Parts: sequence; C-alpha cells; structure tokens
Amino acid sequence: MRRDRSIRFIQKEENRMKKAISLALAASMALSLAACGGSASSSTAASDSSAATTEGAAAETTTIKVAAIETAYGTEMWQKVADAFTEQTGIAVELTTDKNLEDVIGPSMQGGDYPDVIHLATGREAGLTEQFINDKLIADITDVLDMTVPGEETTVGDKIIEGFTDTSATNPYGDGKTYLAPMFYSPCGLFYNAGLFEEKGWTVPTTWDEMWELGDKALEEGIYLFTYPTAGYFDSFLPALMNVVGGSDFFNAATSFEEGIWDTPEADALFEILDKLADYTHPSTPAQANDQDFTMNQQLVLDNQALFMPNGTWIVGEMAEAPRAEGFQWGMTALPALEDGGMGYSYTFLEQAWIPAGAANIDAAKQFIAFLYSDTAADIFAKGGAVQPIRGMTDQLEGDNKLFYSIYDSGAGAAMGSFAAYSPIPGIDNTSVFFEPINSLVGGTLTIDQWKANIISATDQMRANLLA
Repeated sequence: MRRDRSIRFIQKEENRMKKAISLALAASMALSLAACGGSASSSTAASDSSAATTEGAAAETTTIKVAAIETAYGTEMWQKVADAFTEQTGIAVELTTDKNLEDVIGPSMQGGDYPDVIHLATGREAGLTEQFINDKLIADITDVLDMTVPGEETTVGDKIIEGFTDTSATNPYGDGKTYLAPMFYSPCGLFYNAGLFEEKGWTVPTTWDEMWELGDKALEEGIYLFTYPTAGYFDSFLPALMNVVGGSDFFNAATSFEEGIWDTPEADALFEILDKLADYTHPSTPAQANDQDFTMNQQLVLDNQALFMPNGTWIVGEMAEAPRAEGFQWGMTALPALEDGGMGYSYTFLEQAWIPAGAANIDAAKQFIAFLYSDTAADIFAKGGAVQPIRGMTDQLEGDNKLFYSIYDSGAGAAMGSFAAYSPIPGIDNTSVFFEPINSLVGGTLTIDQWKANIISATDQMRANLLA
C-alpha cells in the first residue's frame, strides 16, 4: 500500500488550506455548535511519563497535539489514553477537549497551526470535518492499518471489525484509501419506552404498515407516534430508510448522487414514508429541534407524549437525570421493513479520528491512531461507555448497551456510510438539503414534492462537483 509519510506543502498549498479552513470556521462561528450544551474547554499539558520509549530516542523529544470533541462520554478517558500512549511510546501528548471544539482549535488553524490528530465526526452542524474532506486536506492513513499496535503484536487492520474501513465514512473519495479512522460506533435506531409498550400490550412494529396502525391507536390516547431531537438526527434516520426501501444498491446510488435515482420506485416509497411520518410527528417538535431545546423533544418520549425518536446509544447517559414516566424502560428497534419479509435497518453512527494534512508530526500522529486500537485504550474507552469497532468488544458490554448493540443479532441490517464528497457549493450542503427540510415538512411550510424537487436540483450540482 502506498505510504505518504512525509507531506510537505509549498506556500500556495498552505494558503489554500488556510483559506478553506477560514471559510469553514467563519461559518461555524455563526452557529450554535454544542448539541449537548456549552462547556469550558479543557487543554492539558503534555502527558508526562518516565517510561522508556519503544520507538527510539527521537520519540522522547516529540510532543503531538491531540484535539477531541467532548461528548456524553466525557473527557477523562481521553486523558487516560493520552497518558497510556506516552507511557508506551515516550511521545508526549498535549490534549485539548471541548464540546465546541471547532471554536477552540479554529483560531490556531487559521494561522496554520494544526492539531496532529483530531477526533471530530462528520455530521456536526459546523461541518468542519466535511470541509477538510471536500478540500482534500486530510492525510492518507491507509498505512496505519498495516502498523502493529504499539505494545502489541497485532496490526490495526486485524483488530478492526471487517467492513468498518470500507465505507464512505472512512474512505470518502472511493479511491481505495483510508483517510478517517473508525472510532466509536453506535447503533442508531428508534428509541422508545419499553415499559409503556408492556403496559399497553402493544407490539413493536416490524413494518411501516404496522407503524401507521400503532400511530392511530396511540393518538387515540393522546400520544404521538414520532418526534426527533433535531433535524440533524436524520443523518442516521435517512440512510437507514434508504436501505429499507432499496437496500444497499439504492443507498449507494443515492449517496453518490446517481442521476435519476430520485425518480425511482424506491425513492417514491421513501418520500411517501417521510410525508406520512410528518403527519404523525408531535407538533411541538420543530420549534424545539435546536441545540438549546432538543432535550425537550427527547423528554416527549420519557413523558409518554411520543412513542419513537431516532437516536443513538448515548441517549441513556444524556438523559440519565431527566424525569420520566413511572415504569419507564429504554427500548430500541430498527426502522421497520417496507413490507412483511423485508429487512429493517439500523444505521451505525461512526465517529472518526483523522490527521490534518498540514500537521507537523504526521508519523507520530499515526502511532497515536494505531494506539487507539490497543487493548489498553479500548478498555479505557469502554469504561467510559464508548465502544470501538474492535473484534470481541461487544462481549464485554452489560446492561442497556448489551441490549442496544444486540440489535444486529436480532435480525436488523446494518446501514453504514455517508454521502460522497464534493467540492464546496455555495448555499448547498448535505444538512440543508437532506435533513433540515423535515422541520418545514412537519411545520406545513414545505410539501414533499417541493422537498423532492429541491433534492434533485441540489444533487445535480453535487454530482457535477464530485471529488474523484
């Protein structure tokens, strides 16, 4: 495999990077970025360890900068992993974590000073990772898969579950190379109050016809069928629905913007479901579907005012202190099949770690990414509730996580991947085209035909600007 271990940018390339990042960060500053609320940033001094390095004397003088988004998993686990990495390799780590990571690392990146490793997933409102992808500012880390995990005898590629490095979420250009390392994964699906279903004697729907029947039955008791935290959560709902209506063939064609794909029977089925689902959605959902009030929509499920919401396994920790109906128990199901005998799907949300192409210590950064798949790091992350796509990890899970991660053992298909990368298009991005319009559809200011027409128009431009 080709190894690009020493990337050197001429001044023209540096200016291009700074300009692209400046544009992305300028947009992000105007947005409310913290889906889980604001917080002060945490920046620690380089990890200190007296352990002898296994990578040679040069490593002892190396310090890498690692920036990680703070999520419901917390920040302590990152510090423990950084310390363990330093102890194993002798390479020091300067760690920065924050819920508003884009704002924290933005100013220094605009000046050309990049973290060596960034843990920041695609799908965030600011779209910083997507900007780096679209402008091809991420280093090729294909060779990391062949690296031996520091402190072990196994390669990174042998430890990662098959399929997790073969999707557009990690290989955005379709060139057979990996640019983003698959980190924490979480089965996403429809979360509900299993206690309510048991109390009412209701059966969890396995087809969309059953879903509509349940919606009518629940509405008679003043309970809406559906809600969603924010429109951004359709980044897991819509890909799963694409697989429901047309399998991986339709999903791959739709996410690569194949011409004519939105004028097919599969697309018609998808739009029909979205249109009908809007009628069954709790009417207060759009007004609360923002970074400040999204937990109010999640509370609708805990209060038995709505049955289902799209979410991920982090919801348990995120709403741990929230009040709830008596007898509440978390339940999770895949999106229902299109018809009897069909397959329901659960999207696997995947967080990614990556190396900016302009990072100063790319070789050391690759060692850090390799260490993230060590047994030591995996155990630390798992104790924090973060599960990696490492073979055998699910055997260590307990409680709700055991239930959630067994969704694929229960017959659900795994939907994975994301939209193909394309050059920046003014006024057009994945979120505004595919996700945010659900608010207008539910609110009655947009028809499903208008949404479809907008998707066709936008994807024509996306297709014309695809990055090879």
